This record gives sequence, C-alpha cells and structure tokens, in this order.
Amino acid sequence: MEGLIAIGLLMLLMIIGVPVAWSFAGVLAYMVFAYDANLNTLMLQGYRSVDSVILIALPLFVLTGYLMQSGGIARRLVDFIEVMIGKRRGGMGASMVMASGIFGAIAGTATAAVASIGTIMIGPLEQRGYPRSYSSALLGISSLLGILIPPSITMILFAVVTRQSVAACFAASVGPAILLIIGLIIANRFSVGRFFHEVSSAANDGLEQLPGKGKATFRAFPALSLPIIILGGIYGGVFTPTEAAAVAAFAAMLIGFFIYKDLNLGTFARSVVSAAETTGTVILILLFSFMIGRILASERIPQDLTELVSTLIQNPLMILIVVNLFLIIAGMIMDDVSVTVVVAPLFLPLMIDSGVHPVHFASIVACSVVIGANSPPVAPILYMACRIGKVSIHKTVMPALALMGFVGLPVMMITTFVPDLSLFLPRMLGFV
Repeated sequence: MEGLIAIGLLMLLMIIGVPVAWSFAGVLAYMVFAYDANLNTLMLQGYRSVDSVILIALPLFVLTGYLMQSGGIARRLVDFIEVMIGKRRGGMGASMVMASGIFGAIAGTATAAVASIGTIMIGPLEQRGYPRSYSSALLGISSLLGILIPPSITMILFAVVTRQSVAACFAASVGPAILLIIGLIIANRFSVGRFFHEVSSAANDGLEQLPGKGKATFRAFPALSLPIIILGGIYGGVFTPTEAAAVAAFAAMLIGFFIYKDLNLGTFARSVVSAAETTGTVILILLFSFMIGRILASERIPQDLTELVSTLIQNPLMILIVVNLFLIIAGMIMDDVSVTVVVAPLFLPLMIDSGVHPVHFASIVACSVVIGANSPPVAPILYMACRIGKVSIHKTVMPALALMGFVGLPVMMITTFVPDLSLFLPRMLGFV
C-alpha cells in the first residue's frame, strides 16, 4: 500500500509543478518515514549505485547534443536531408523525421533534437504549407527517436537500474525505431493533400538557396560520419559505450571548432554549462531513485506486485497489455527518466515471470515513453515542441494524438507482442 501511495505522491508532486528531482526527494522522505529506513545506509548504497563507469557516458552524450546544436552540425544534417528528399510529396515532413533519427543516432536525447531540429525546420515547413500545429506534433514524436535509436540515454539508464548490458539495450531498440520512422513517413505522406496542401514551388520555400546534392553531401559528411563511428565502434568492439560517448563529444568539438567553425569559446562554454545542469538533474533523480529502489526491494514490493497481478490476471497477454497501459499513463505524468528509473524496475520481476526477456522489456519501456511524453497532462516533449513552434498546445493535441494513435501505439503493440523485433539484433550480435 505504501508503495502505491509513493507512486501517487510522485505523480501529484510533478503535476503541481515541483521540479522532478525534488519530487523524488519528497517521495524518498515519505518512504524513509513510512518504512523506518536507515538513511545513512541508503545514502551509502545510493552513492555506490551512481559511482558507475557506465554513467560517465551520460554527461558526454548530453554535451554532444548541445555541441551539435551550437556547432552547426544539426544545420548541415537538415540541409543534406532536405536536398535529398525535401522536394518530394511530403518530403519536408519526412526530412524532419529523418533528421531527428540521425540526430538521435549521435546525441541520444530527445530534448536536444526538439530544440535543434525544430528551430531549423518549423519555419520552412510553414512556408511549404504545413500548419504549425501539425509540424509541432510531428516534431514532438519524431524527436523521441533519440530515445529509441542508439546511443540512447534512456537505454543507458534502463541498463544501469536493471543491471543489463548497455549494448544489448541499444541493439534491442533499433527495430522499433526503424518501424517508427517508416510509420511516421507514411502517415505524413498520407496527411499531405488530405488535411493540408503542401506548396511544392522551390521559389516559395527558399529551397533554391540550398546547396546541390554533391555540395550538401560534402558539407554533411563530417556530421554523417559521427553515428557510423559511434555505433560501428560499439558493435565492432573497438570501444565501450562510455568510450563512444567520449569519442562523440570530442568529435563534435573538432567538427564545430575546426571544420564548420560555428563553435566558439562562448557557445562552447554555454553548451558545457547546459550539459552540466541537465546531467546534474538526472544524477540527482538517479540517486534518489536508487535509494527508493533499495527500500522497495527490502520490503519486497516488486515481488508482491508480481504475485498480486499474477493472481488477478492469469493470461500473460493481458498482463502485457495492463503493464503497457500503466507505462503509458505513467509517461503522461512523469518524464522519460522517471519512468525508466522507477516504474521499469518495479515491473521487471513481473515481466520476467510472464516470460518477457529484460532486454525486450527495455524496448517496451522506450516505446511507452514515446507515447507518454507526447500525451497531456504533462507531455514534456510536446510542450517543448509547441514552444519551439510558437503554437498553442490546444491546437497541437489533436494531430499529436492522431500520430500516436495511428503510428506510436501500433509500433508499441508490435514491439510488445513480436519479441523478435527487439531480440533479433541482440541475438545476432551475441548479447543475449
């Protein structure tokens, strides 16, 4: 009972606007009081949990995202994709989806993708006839490809809190990510001409100012080489995910300073400060969540939850549906980090008892975050996309729900009920 009250308290604190890290601190204080836990022991255990080499990748990937935004890397990626597919029917919307996917394959974060890709593309999309409400909704869901496409910060956190292989979790989310990209491009092409009309004349959208294909490819080559270096290095056994994060940050600095020359000492310093602020918040959340997790484990809350659900629902398929619904609802209220570090470990014993592989469950959690992060009342990514797009959230909700209902939800269901979609690549690479 106290565990359910703690989750309810966490959701309530977030709804009323308490910062996420301090919402976790409030829940921890309640659980220490409710279970009469030893705070000194919890602090020691929490410190040992965050004292992890794997977590060094977190600030480095976050820094890479900010450097891509300020160093001109995102701009070259968008120009390259626009030149390649932007003139086709639905091409500008597809360009946003592809740009978000490539950005995610370098930075591993959704917030940086929203800020970078949205700032560059919302204006040109409007000139091509895309309503700002639709563009912002598409930006919100496509930016979450950064959660699915490795290297994903969400998957790093999942691996840490559930004691799984980071590389295996990375590989597991590739299949759902590709499926989501294809679904969004098809949905966007279907929407063009039915719900709004796309202006195809290059004279009206400024595409004549873009470089030719050869020049755009040459300019984007340093940026395009980053995901190849990162993912190729990880799965080729050249370096670990943590070392890959260091390589990515160093490469982003070199490209920004010496190749594109958009990065200077001032913007670099601001990027470092922003990355430090973001990382500090996440580490605080992790510290508090590890301490909460210790209390839950000592009181056998996950095991009791497994027994309760198994008693009420005998059908494993129904258990999967119920867990998916809970994850989506949790994602509507909490951010992706909170869902990953608190809710996911709570349900992991139940999933294992139902025959779900932990690495497969990582993909299920990631897909649920994609839906939840774009669903009110909290919808942090959707609200951020609306701020970038300068449009009211009320106008964006319907197109966002349509994209999630016709693309995000089917992808989540396929990921849940077709385990091979998530486990094929990890098995092929020998991780599971």
